[in-house]
Amino acid sequence: MKKKITGVLITFLIAISMVLASCSSSTKSSTSTTSTVPITTSTTSAITSTAVTSTTSTVATIASTATTTNTSTENWWDSLGTPQYGGTLTLYSSVDVTVFDPALEGFNYNIIGGWMERLFADNWLIAPSDYNFSTAFRPADYEVGGLASDWEFTDPNTFVAHLRQGIYWQNLPPANGREFVASDVVAHYTRWYNPTTGGYTVDGPHATSNYLADLTSITAPDKFTVVFKWSIANPDWVYECLMLSGTAENSIECPDAVALYGSVNDWHHAIGTGPFILTDFVDNSSATMVANPNYWGHDERYPQNKLPYVQTVKYLIIPDSTTALAALRTGKLDNLDGATIQQSQAVASTNPQIIRTTVPSIGEDIDPRMDTAPFNDVRVRQAMQQSLDLGSIAKDYYQGFVSPNPDSLTSQYMTGWGFPYSQWPQTLQAQFAYNPTNAKALLAAAGYPNGFNTSIVVDQYFDTSLLAIVQSDFAAVGINMSIQVLPFPSYNSLVGTQHKQTALNAGSAGNIGKTTEPISEIGKYITTNSTNSWGFNDPTYNAFYTQAQNATSLDAVKAALLGANQYLLQIHFPISLLQTVTVSLTQPSLHGYYGQNDAFTGSYGPTCLGFYSARCWLTQ
Repeated sequence: MKKKITGVLITFLIAISMVLASCSSSTKSSTSTTSTVPITTSTTSAITSTAVTSTTSTVATIASTATTTNTSTENWWDSLGTPQYGGTLTLYSSVDVTVFDPALEGFNYNIIGGWMERLFADNWLIAPSDYNFSTAFRPADYEVGGLASDWEFTDPNTFVAHLRQGIYWQNLPPANGREFVASDVVAHYTRWYNPTTGGYTVDGPHATSNYLADLTSITAPDKFTVVFKWSIANPDWVYECLMLSGTAENSIECPDAVALYGSVNDWHHAIGTGPFILTDFVDNSSATMVANPNYWGHDERYPQNKLPYVQTVKYLIIPDSTTALAALRTGKLDNLDGATIQQSQAVASTNPQIIRTTVPSIGEDIDPRMDTAPFNDVRVRQAMQQSLDLGSIAKDYYQGFVSPNPDSLTSQYMTGWGFPYSQWPQTLQAQFAYNPTNAKALLAAAGYPNGFNTSIVVDQYFDTSLLAIVQSDFAAVGINMSIQVLPFPSYNSLVGTQHKQTALNAGSAGNIGKTTEPISEIGKYITTNSTNSWGFNDPTYNAFYTQAQNATSLDAVKAALLGANQYLLQIHFPISLLQTVTVSLTQPSLHGYYGQNDAFTGSYGPTCLGFYSARCWLTQ
């Protein structure tokens, strides 16, 4: 199975922090120094994380329907009030909508999710206290059928989706309201990827992607059944490929429109099965969608209620955040996602009625270059970690809005996956605790009693105020770090493409993020990954990726992800800062929204726009 390389970046031209470090001299070894030094904290973690073994198990059939619920309290949603019909839901984006065809989406911003749908959808019945869908990662446990009513693995290599009956394309030419059938799904995926030739059939940004490269065939044995055959027997990889919500890859376009127009990238050709119909678009200004009168969906919480609740969705393009905040304050916007902590507090002082919801954002890291001194010594990396006062950064800089706990490969918000801080043994927690005295001892033991000079390169979107705090903490133990800020294209070329940064780096190039699909997460640090900008070449770590690829059960994938997290913690890579947050600001008249990822905004567009806009409602 090949590694997916597109559609998994977490943010849109905002900093995902990573840091690559290097000094003037280099060595051929990228393996961490493991010698014990005579200091208070051991340089070796108490966790044993050689390749985690997991017994191969038969893939269980998962039949997921809209009536399934994992909630512990029946009808928990009754406290939200009674849904109401009508009104205009007004949302906004800071970037222009530039694409209307999922095959051409790439990293362009889209609102395709308003009128196109996917086979799978979030479980609207799950209480936010159980799982709140605040990250890009959608575990299969919390997904239900969208266009599909249910699904199953009939054997480890065969994934079968059973489509709902009674779904119709919007009553627009050329489909003119005909029924949605299995051949439409086959057309979508074979438009993307031809299993026979092993190549992509659309000359677009996904032509270099191989996320479907393990698909050997897709067929429709009858009108409402789609069979996906895979060369691998890994259920998580199948879920990652077919349930990916962060991009438009799995949004089903109308094959009739593709046949007639060649593509559906002209907004006038927008047609789908979704709850809204695109009726107007003004470039760099707005998009307007109205309720689809023949929409098939009903509210899973109130099955007698036909969707959507709101009549119109107005999507405004407002590049300037000050203007957007002013529109929110005056009631011209129903929601504004991605606000900073400072912006949130300013809004609270003028509009205390606006609901503020913290949403996990990016996991800030400093990723040292592992193939050069001094960073190829684990004692240096641990010293850098212990020089950082994460508790003070969380309390003072982030004003208590973020957790003071460090992360490893996987965010603490990926419930049920990875290795959250609460599960770390005390000996490991001590190695990540603020301890400048011990940091100096570690540096001395590594041969740097007076510290050393280094530098860091960041992109223009990185939080330089945070970086100034890091710079000060490093300086306190003798690590003198200069800062170079580059325009994003230059930074991306230097770090993401050429891998020619000579010391530390922080920014979005090469970093996939801590809250995306598990196999992709593990893959970002393997030796052969084109985004591996850190000279990271560790056979032990690579084995976890191989283990995840070859897994034949979700538990086996979880075991590999756990092992990868533990191992990176042992070798202190990367240098962890904190899981940052943004704030979702919502008018009290909007009900049903609590910061769900990809609902109203997203990295490359809100893939779940139609799903959530249809189920939320407005009151006066």
